[in-house]
Amino acid sequence: MTLRYKPMPSDLAARYRRREPDAYGLVPELHVSDGDGMPCRHCLANIAAGDPYLILAYRPFPTLQPYAETGPIFLHAEECDAYAGGEAVPPILMTSKDYLLRGYDADDRIVYGSGAVTPVDELDARAAELLERPEIAYVHVRSARNNCYQCRIERA
Repeated sequence: MTLRYKPMPSDLAARYRRREPDAYGLVPELHVSDGDGMPCRHCLANIAAGDPYLILAYRPFPTLQPYAETGPIFLHAEECDAYAGGEAVPPILMTSKDYLLRGYDADDRIVYGSGAVTPVDELDARAAELLERPEIAYVHVRSARNNCYQCRIERA
């Protein structure tokens, strides 16, 4: 199965860069990166030391509902290209030994029993296994320690 790693939508990243309200209705906070662990959810690469970035509340779901988790993310404050590697594991995912992968259905609800902490070198295999299940529409990659949203995986 061919997988597609997807960043946050570019139109949404642009809104946050214009300092429009985040998922909590707050203006994104502006900071300067120290270069350590600031993964941008748009280009899916680390934000370099000295570069400005935003911290904001992000809800990677189209509507509010009980499973629509919201959490903090980082985003380059200046425009960056959306991750276009598609089939390749994004650079930000190479910074940890494992991640939580969890499947969601077409109604954006967690598919129970699909979540598992997965070693980084097994991400593709586990995502493909999940996406072989007809009830799973897409997979979230989240931090195994803090549950922070990283990116989405879909069938290509």
